[in-house]
Amino acid sequence: MFRSRPAALVLSAAVAVPLLTSTSAAASQAGGTASGAGAPRAATSALAAERVLKDDVVLTAGGGGTVRVKETIVYRFAGHDGFQRTYPTRVHESVTEDRVYRIENLRAASPDGGPSKATSSPKGLNTIVKVAGDRKLTGDHTVVLEYQVRGAITRMGAAEELRWPVVGGWKVPLDEAKAVVDGGAMIRNVNCFTGPIGSTIGCTQYYTNHTHTQGVFAQQGMLPGEYLTVVAGLPAGTTGGHAIYERRHTVATAFSVNAVTGSALAGLLVLLVGGVAALYLLRGRDARTVGKRAAEGDQVPVAGSEFEPPNGVRPGQIGTLIDEQADVIDVTATIVDLAVRGYLLIEEEDRAVTGRLDWTLRRLDRPQTDLLPYERILLDSLLTAPDGTALDAVALSALGGTFATKLAQVRSAMYDDVVKQGWFARRPDTVRSRWTLAGILVTVLGIGGTVALALTTEWALAGLALIIAGAALAYGGQYMPAKTSRGATVLAHTIGFRAFLERGAIPDDGSMAARQRIALFSRFLPYAVVFDLVAKWAETVKDAGERAEGADNLYWYEGPAEWDLSKFAESMRTFTLATSGSISQSRGL
Repeated sequence: MFRSRPAALVLSAAVAVPLLTSTSAAASQAGGTASGAGAPRAATSALAAERVLKDDVVLTAGGGGTVRVKETIVYRFAGHDGFQRTYPTRVHESVTEDRVYRIENLRAASPDGGPSKATSSPKGLNTIVKVAGDRKLTGDHTVVLEYQVRGAITRMGAAEELRWPVVGGWKVPLDEAKAVVDGGAMIRNVNCFTGPIGSTIGCTQYYTNHTHTQGVFAQQGMLPGEYLTVVAGLPAGTTGGHAIYERRHTVATAFSVNAVTGSALAGLLVLLVGGVAALYLLRGRDARTVGKRAAEGDQVPVAGSEFEPPNGVRPGQIGTLIDEQADVIDVTATIVDLAVRGYLLIEEEDRAVTGRLDWTLRRLDRPQTDLLPYERILLDSLLTAPDGTALDAVALSALGGTFATKLAQVRSAMYDDVVKQGWFARRPDTVRSRWTLAGILVTVLGIGGTVALALTTEWALAGLALIIAGAALAYGGQYMPAKTSRGATVLAHTIGFRAFLERGAIPDDGSMAARQRIALFSRFLPYAVVFDLVAKWAETVKDAGERAEGADNLYWYEGPAEWDLSKFAESMRTFTLATSGSISQSRGL
């Protein structure tokens, strides 16, 4: 069996090869003369002068698919102690799998004093083979390179196929290459390709001998980096060889889901997230819930026509108790409560005069004996100038950008207060911070573990479980503050009181005078601020104001001229919004 390139190509090669050979010979002769004179050309680099004159290879297919390779190389040296070749030994077959070719038992020899020390090292998808000696060389030397390659034979249906880039991967040009494949059986077909790996350009010549037991392949002239890949078809079972595949470690494989990794992930999630849930059940639930009993309260819960907040409980305290946070709205409600209780007078400025909507908070002369610590801090902070001097009055707009740091002190005192009241064993903000910080640390640990596992193993999903658990802990930390038995009971009473305020109506049986209704409304208004019921609750004062003769103001809230209680609902809604914004506004850069 004989196949060759078209006549024009063969003729071209036939013409080109003698020219190339003659040129090489001339160059060799010139180089020899110059060498003898001790003056090598400076314009010609050593690497450019080197080349492979001839590369003859014999491949023998053996049992188990092992192919023995004997390669006889005639190499022209120009001042180097050796050479190197690049063998493509790994191919990406899929996203997660590589086909590999294993080069083993590598050795080299030289009958004429050439380099004979052979080493191999993997580099990416290739294996670099270096052959070196103990001295610099010039001229032509022969090197015999022998090795075994496994994985070059593949089962192809009812046949076996040997495919291997037997010649090439040189850094220098090659003049002539020849390869012989001994299949140990009748070869069914042959083919060969030249050029880069994957090229479909046929080589100069390929055929089988007269007994069809050997495939013969030839190529004239190859550029650096090109290969001569030989293909030979063998009968099925000739060698028993097969392709070798290895799982490639990528992001896809690192996070692969299978029975093992899926079960591990599910188990870790149950263990870790279940642990977070267990922590909440043990540490985060209210004491009365855990104990399955209601502790003795400080008064009977609101029921029927009864409408009283828990005894002695201030609006700011209720706000902190309900959501376990000392919010800005809780501080705003406390300011309104201080006015209702006679410590402040809230004066609404006349927009027609000032040109803007604003309020003045005026200090009233009243002993501070019944103020709680956080209330005293708030009152002093409101009516103290930045230079420390006491003020009799302050415009609400003047607090913007200056009160934010003092607000933090007030909120901190509110947290201390709910602990002092015995409603929480520890400050809710501290509990939240600790659990959230622990969750963040676990999450960061999980991210680091996931990255490490992804780079080295296929168990990166286990790290994801830790990330999820850490995130659950950080999120669950917001719910970890637990009320004591007393705190849970006060909360139950508070919920009943909120239900009364949500109805937005004071029972009217004719026994309560209009001014009494206004006083009752004023007393409960700060709680409505906490419960976000100002608009609904403030409407109740409108009718009371119409009944009360001369009731165009409240004792704690004064509006501008031509203002009456019918406008109070809108005024109070705007006041609470403006107050929350002013006291929380930070100073800009």
